[in-house]
Amino acid sequence: MKKIIAIVLILFTITLAFTSCGDKKEKSADEKIENAINEAKADIKENSEELSDDVEDALEDVQDEINEVKEESKQDK
Repeated sequence: MKKIIAIVLILFTITLAFTSCGDKKEKSADEKIENAINEAKADIKENSEELSDDVEDALEDVQDEINEVKEESKQDK
């Protein structure tokens, strides 16, 4: 019984030593801010391209409507 307890304690100690001593790189505040800025820039760029496409589509739709109204007004005369 004592051997089992000793083996369990040794395994627990080894496991604890390897898991707690792992290199955990803590990011400094500057790195966190820089990462947040880069993510925001990427999001803005992605969303601006989508927004630009949406605006272009809307302008084309308006131009099509204007052309239809012009054609209808010519036919009415």
